[in-house]
Amino acid sequence: MGNTRRRTTHMRPRRAGVKTTYAVILTIAFCCNVIQATGFAQTTTASGQPSTDSTDNPKPAAESTNRVNAEFLQELEKMRARILELEEQLKQQAGAGGTAVKPESSSERGASVPGSASAATPAVQTGSEAVPQASPPNESPAKAAPFAFADWTWLNGNPRTKEPAFDSKFFTPEIRADVDYVYDFNHPKDDTIGGSSEVFRSDEVHVTQLGVGGDFHYDNVRARLMTQFGLYSETTPRNDASPARGQWNLDNAYRYLSEAYGGYHFNALHGINVDAGIFMSYIGLFSYYNFDNWAYQPSYVSSNTPWFFNGVRVQIFPTAKLKIEPWFINGWQSYGRFNSRPGVGGQINWRPNGSISIISNNYGVGADALGNPNRTRMHTDDSIEVKYYDRPDKWLDKMAFSLTGDAGCETGGGASCLGDRGTAKKQSFLGYMIYNRFWFQKDRYGLTLGGGKINNPGRYLVLLPPINGATAASGTPYFTENPGDPFKAWDASATFDYMPSQYITFRWEFDHRAANVPYFSGPGGITPPGGNTGALGSVVPGFTPDLRKIENRLDLSLLVKF
Repeated sequence: MGNTRRRTTHMRPRRAGVKTTYAVILTIAFCCNVIQATGFAQTTTASGQPSTDSTDNPKPAAESTNRVNAEFLQELEKMRARILELEEQLKQQAGAGGTAVKPESSSERGASVPGSASAATPAVQTGSEAVPQASPPNESPAKAAPFAFADWTWLNGNPRTKEPAFDSKFFTPEIRADVDYVYDFNHPKDDTIGGSSEVFRSDEVHVTQLGVGGDFHYDNVRARLMTQFGLYSETTPRNDASPARGQWNLDNAYRYLSEAYGGYHFNALHGINVDAGIFMSYIGLFSYYNFDNWAYQPSYVSSNTPWFFNGVRVQIFPTAKLKIEPWFINGWQSYGRFNSRPGVGGQINWRPNGSISIISNNYGVGADALGNPNRTRMHTDDSIEVKYYDRPDKWLDKMAFSLTGDAGCETGGGASCLGDRGTAKKQSFLGYMIYNRFWFQKDRYGLTLGGGKINNPGRYLVLLPPINGATAASGTPYFTENPGDPFKAWDASATFDYMPSQYITFRWEFDHRAANVPYFSGPGGITPPGGNTGALGSVVPGFTPDLRKIENRLDLSLLVKF
């Protein structure tokens, strides 16, 4: 997520008068030390004993000199004590003259490391390093920015860019490009791939997503805009049924926006952000933007769950290691409400150290079945990511894994969470996915192995195949989504990345996907002869879509992020 940026303000130079006073004091101290040393030299020998004549009787003149020296030394001691006092006062003035250094933060899945907190420890610039100084008296210690204690670019679903290509006090631009070529071993004759929220066409080069935008940040006010052009602008709105209720074509109004929100950063606790608009969902761990992920095609637990929310979120950071984020949203990946009830949810993200991230996302209350106001959805999505090996000087320099488990159900309106009950049929979701990532040669190369499995009776989170142009709102008789309809699926993938720069990834991936019912596009395709016919998703006489239980694909992609 985009976050309030902070800028580093250098220390103000000390005033010339302070420098002059300090120099005078040092000069006086030096002279006093010389005089003191000279006085002792006149009254002592090399052995440290009082000077005497050859007859061992003290000289009368020496006695007079010793008295004078003793009085003089007393005055010197008083002056030296005063000098030390003045030096201490000058140090305190110098410490109070600085301006706090405020660290920047990056984004999560969407985005990644949330908003900046209050100021860090003041520092004086000395050459290329910043030397920390103690906080001035009567001023509370600065609080650490949330999640700023470690480098999180290794996380799945988090961008690996360590610094923006360009930045300014007011605006941090962002540009993303996702171009891919998919070879489907089923060879559908209409080149149409179904059942995925990332891959849509076979044997063609396509722009999946091109986004231009960035983060605005000034005086604690924040805003983020990311456009989306390419296939995402068509396929993401297609999976939202809410525009079918009411007027104004919400899918057209929002289709070219992936993120669009404004907000404010409050300097409380370790930071509080309040944002309203369209923001990225974290459910499913993977990012909506494939550049941020360990794999191109995520497993069903991620691919079938929300990529965006339209509503309000509040990011609260009680500590530098904990985020609590409640949501008030229109519904489950929807531009509008499906019925008369909005949805609520939230995330808790705890990162106890630089190698572990634990995330819990929960959603409920929303009535997210179009035209069925009595059906309520609940869902929990929980992940852990662990970096268990980190040796930057080795050929195999890093290893990490992610494990995600999801559970949910729908109840009411002909559906039941707890199995078939009378006319109510079981409507639930249970799934998991696990991935392991390897990095080589200082993160220049990456290898990811993983996969997952789901069981979704009722199919309410199964992505509807676009048979005869079917959408989430139209449905299709060729693949029903009635309560109790069985659906089990599993997948495995291997992904190899070449990353010559932090701003680009060349990706090769093999995906094997399977289901217990015909679901994936077969050689005959899923488009009627001559193109879509009649109402979207309707039955076409003489046409039967070719659906198969197995799909194998080779995905080649070029991913860019500035």
